[in-house]
Amino acid sequence: MASRNNVVFEDFFPAMVEKLGADGFMKELSNGFNLLRDRDKGVITFDSLKKNSALLGLEGMRDDELRSMLREGDLDGDGALNEKEFCVLMFRLSPGLMRDSEELLEEAIVEDSL
Repeated sequence: MASRNNVVFEDFFPAMVEKLGADGFMKELSNGFNLLRDRDKGVITFDSLKKNSALLGLEGMRDDELRSMLREGDLDGDGALNEKEFCVLMFRLSPGLMRDSEELLEEAIVEDSL
């Protein structure tokens, strides 16, 4: 288990990758992004994250904690997360995926070349 911003979570991502493969896991991340995104803007905004945070079991998070999550993943500084930023953030939040990232990258490249 890991803790970030006083939120304790268990890192299931490595087990998901093992079960789904790299391609299947990336599809699940995409599904997660679509679940959290603002339907009109196509990105995860503070409002869409707050509205859908209960789907992640984060309904008790304060506004400043949600804003902190957005800032941490917002690579281009626009105040929202696009799908790429969301996926990068999910990888960074998973200690197991960070350890295994080279193997996952190699597996994804092999699957794409087939």
